[in-house]
Amino acid sequence: MRGESLVWPAPRARRPGQTADMSDSAIAPPAFDLFTPELMANPHPVLHQLRAHAPVLWVEPLNGYLLTRHADIVATLKDRRLVPANMGQGLDRLSQEERDELAPLLQSVRLWMGHTNETDHVRFQQLLKRYFTPSTVNKLRPRVRQLAEELIAAVKDQGRMDVVRDLAYPLPANVIAEMLGMPTDEREKLQAWSRDILAIFAPADMDNLRRCQRSILEMQDYVRGLVAARREDPRDDLISMFVAAEAEGVVNEDEIVANCVLLLFAGHETTANLIANGLVLLFENPDQYALLKEKPELMGSAVEEMLRYDGPASMILRVTAEPVEIGGQEIPAGKVVYLAMLAGNRDPEVFADPDRFDITRSANRHTAFGLGAFYCLGAALARMEADVCFTVLREQVPDLRPDYEEVDWVFTQTAQRRLGSLNVTF
Repeated sequence: MRGESLVWPAPRARRPGQTADMSDSAIAPPAFDLFTPELMANPHPVLHQLRAHAPVLWVEPLNGYLLTRHADIVATLKDRRLVPANMGQGLDRLSQEERDELAPLLQSVRLWMGHTNETDHVRFQQLLKRYFTPSTVNKLRPRVRQLAEELIAAVKDQGRMDVVRDLAYPLPANVIAEMLGMPTDEREKLQAWSRDILAIFAPADMDNLRRCQRSILEMQDYVRGLVAARREDPRDDLISMFVAAEAEGVVNEDEIVANCVLLLFAGHETTANLIANGLVLLFENPDQYALLKEKPELMGSAVEEMLRYDGPASMILRVTAEPVEIGGQEIPAGKVVYLAMLAGNRDPEVFADPDRFDITRSANRHTAFGLGAFYCLGAALARMEADVCFTVLREQVPDLRPDYEEVDWVFTQTAQRRLGSLNVTF
């Protein structure tokens, strides 16, 4: 896929995916390649052009439709005729022999909440809502603060740290591990496994996917041991809740194991990216950083603006279960639709001065956590963890400064990125 260019359609030569009302007099922007590091580092100029001229566009290298307008993304997220695209679908370019080799990996992913049919997803979502209540999240706040303070204290004497390695990843990883009842001395395994599992989001590479599969199988074996232990000795944790639901016939062991793997992995990846990306935004916008230090009561709206401006989920995939019309464009059944959240969250029809990072922004109607039946169940937890983390940073290391020449972005797939490192001094 790398190296294939997507050329803006010339006037009067409409292709599938262009909206019917696109002006023939529109100025055609230059051709661009979706997979260059330069474009993925700053896709917004191109996304603004697409949103203005072809907000529903067939993209050949993606083999799917790309949505860039906020209204279309919101409608699609709420439309039950579009179902979540299983991450395993990205492996379709592999040979049959390779797919057979990765069968255990694909089987696990098919059981992940959000990658099943809607009935199974809602069943598991309702179960988790027993635990992810506002009161449960609020009760965790003191413990999250304690963990953040401990992590910062561990590096404070050094006068420097890698935020990704020393804070952004271990903080939410420890929180979700505690929620699942994972022993403290074994949590480094979680981060090692999670790094390997990231391969499922990247362009297909068999060596990385084999490593990913091996780590998922190791995680599953580990979780099965925790499940067996909780059957004998229930505790106040998520796995014990799952085991109780299993006894009620609500879920089976394979579903418990697969979704605990998902929670252990996804339960901290999103928050880690939110914390790291958010800190970069504060560094890049010193006026807003100074305002936040001056007015810490803006922390909640600052986190919302981080989610809008550069949220951790920049692209969401859906598949049409039947023919649908989106933005005036007819899309057949069985087609992949890419929802460019980072484009919708910069739509000038919804957000005034959308390319400005503004921590005082009100009525921030971003879609960083999705909408509808597949809204992210851990949204409240991620918000709370980020709020606490930035609060502790402001209090413990008020003179925090960047210590890098260029931001260390690692690109995982089209328009998806995370920080490989983030060196700071204080």
